[in-house]
Amino acid sequence: MTYTFINKKSGSIKDEILSGLTVAIALVPEAIAFAIIAGVDAKIGLFSAFMMGIITSLLGGRPGMITGATGAVAVVIAPLVAHSGVEYLFPTIILAGVFQMIVGALKLGKFIRMVPHSVMLGFVNGLAIVIFMAQFSQFTSKSGGDLDNTGMIAFGVLIAITMLVMFLLPKLTKAVPSALVAIVIASVVAVFFFPNTITIGDKADMTSMSEGLFAPFFMLFDSIPFSMESFLIILPFALKVAGVGLIESLLTLTLVDEMTDTRGSGNRESMAQGVANVVTGFFSGMGGCAMIGQTMININSGARARLSSFVAAVVLLSFMLVLGGIIAIVPIAVLVGVMFMVAIATFEWSSLRVWNKVPKLDVFVIIIVSVITVIEDLAVAVLAGVVISALAFAWENALRIRARKYVDDHGVKHYEIFGPLFFASTTTFLSKFDAKNDPDSVIIDFQESKVMDQSAIEAINKVADKYTQEGKTIHLRHLSQDCVKMVKRAGEICEVNVLEDPDYFVAINDYERKMKTGRV
Repeated sequence: MTYTFINKKSGSIKDEILSGLTVAIALVPEAIAFAIIAGVDAKIGLFSAFMMGIITSLLGGRPGMITGATGAVAVVIAPLVAHSGVEYLFPTIILAGVFQMIVGALKLGKFIRMVPHSVMLGFVNGLAIVIFMAQFSQFTSKSGGDLDNTGMIAFGVLIAITMLVMFLLPKLTKAVPSALVAIVIASVVAVFFFPNTITIGDKADMTSMSEGLFAPFFMLFDSIPFSMESFLIILPFALKVAGVGLIESLLTLTLVDEMTDTRGSGNRESMAQGVANVVTGFFSGMGGCAMIGQTMININSGARARLSSFVAAVVLLSFMLVLGGIIAIVPIAVLVGVMFMVAIATFEWSSLRVWNKVPKLDVFVIIIVSVITVIEDLAVAVLAGVVISALAFAWENALRIRARKYVDDHGVKHYEIFGPLFFASTTTFLSKFDAKNDPDSVIIDFQESKVMDQSAIEAINKVADKYTQEGKTIHLRHLSQDCVKMVKRAGEICEVNVLEDPDYFVAINDYERKMKTGRV
């Protein structure tokens, strides 16, 4: 396997480097904001963004895709950090990475195709709502208490300035990241007019960014009880982090595929994300996954290869080591404004405009996934959405099973089956037959149907038993090869009459002989 940074057919080194620089600048405020949502030091978010980005670029993540600390992972791990402490975060990220590597090794990444578009919309909308709601916990004073009227006014003004700049600047120019400009302007306003507002430096020591970076995880073992109880604490969170990370990463991969008319490997991406999370966890990071917003910035800036994500990670590390003191003066209110805009941009507003144009089931799934995301978590919401969609699909297909009946010139009754025969349609299938009143010979024709599962085989068994008890003969026709194998594995229930069956001509000749002699 070869790893390349540049695909000369689709991009240039200049585009990759400039895109990486742009992404690195835009990563700073989001990584800090996501760290605050998760309840960890801001530098942990920055470090995680660097570590995730550098590893996925080296190990062959999807070209053009940006990986870092994300809101999806932050909202999942926030309850763990709040209730059990940050010490439990790192083994959780490691275990989540192991699960993701298993998914990649077993080549299960392709199952992202099983997630319906309505579930994706609900996932994105729910994530946007969760990110938006999480910001209100940041409305605190320097002492950590509630804001008074003056503090609330300061928060409101800084948030408004940040959001206004981020909204208006892209309409004038896209040469510089709007989030960065908004942070600079709002921070200057805060220094001159609201000096007492809470800043990043009040929540984390940003003046010594290099201290604590690359701290090996084994130093933390003394503070974590190595027991089954600890494992049971981190297991559910690890599963959620792994699931949410893979879903967002693979959805982002699909989006990049569509935008660039290329095809990435879901399994390779799963493996790269898993390795990145394992390594990041060992070095005291909060983990992460693919970032939809930053990836769109990267692709729109002309990046098509892994060099852009590599450059972004290296430049971000440089920011961490050199600009820690400057980052410390940024007000928390400014980051709240940035995250409000991220939430607004993340929400799929188009989903509100199509409610009267798509099936009601899809609308229901979008709503239910969004609601479960808000009140429970992202992983449960996606699982619920997939299950609901699958059950609805099964029900709709169950209603399609039908039989056309007729008696031929020889007095043989034919049942021509239409639609898939599987667990949900077996009851309707069984109701189509009248063994007691049918003639002595019956043919069930599956040319327009397909036997799908063991439940279908059992249904055929039941039909055959009914006709056998009545002393009548039943024949199956036009079964596909895989269906024939399923029937034969289930036992000799009846005569199988299929064109592809080597015994077909013997069976059909015997059948025609019986027809001619009247012994059918």
